[in-house]
Amino acid sequence: MNLGTLYLIPVTLGDDNIAKVLPTEVVSLAQQLEVFVVENEKTARHFLSTIKTNKPVRELQLLTLNEHTTDKELPELLKPLLAGFNVGLMSEAGCPAIADPGAKLAELAHRKGIKVAPLVGPSSILLSLMASGLNGQRFTFLGYIPASKAARIQRLKEIERNSSKYNETQIFIETPYRNQHLLEDILTHSSPATKLCIACNISLNDESIVSRTIAEWKKTPLPDLHKKPTVFLLLA
Repeated sequence: MNLGTLYLIPVTLGDDNIAKVLPTEVVSLAQQLEVFVVENEKTARHFLSTIKTNKPVRELQLLTLNEHTTDKELPELLKPLLAGFNVGLMSEAGCPAIADPGAKLAELAHRKGIKVAPLVGPSSILLSLMASGLNGQRFTFLGYIPASKAARIQRLKEIERNSSKYNETQIFIETPYRNQHLLEDILTHSSPATKLCIACNISLNDESIVSRTIAEWKKTPLPDLHKKPTVFLLLA
């Protein structure tokens, strides 16, 4: 039985400048696919319309995999692959399966003997680390920080201790509308010599990536991060 390939297709991080962030070969492959597993159908249709798929977007098969998808529903998403069709896995932004529910489908595909093929594209996590000037030899991605203030402050203190202990860059994110609260807590509860990189709107026209010590950040006007996709990188 011939199995399809699960292609992990990166998408833009917030605009339609396809040529700036995606290789021609990646776009060409995505144009040929007819079945996609997507995190958000609306944004997926917009992206697929932008790259001008060979088939009209309305004729493509879009299956949804998001934070609400249960493990019991995952086998249904594999059916096209088991039937021999190649499938594109897409996140809402950036690279699929990185801080993204698509990882579950990739894991199940491996268990079923299906080839999983990652394609080249923008990752806000790696791009921010590259530009930060912080330790790129040892780093940890921690995902989302707790939402409640008390838990957030406790977690930030743990992050700083671990960074100091292991000389390791700690990378984390927050829901965009809570970015400003997170930044304020970082500045209030971190040591003056700790380095903080704030990477905002990566790959977009108003991209901003700035690294300073906590003491230096406190002396400058704070950036407006409200509702802007931001990656925080900390090195104690």
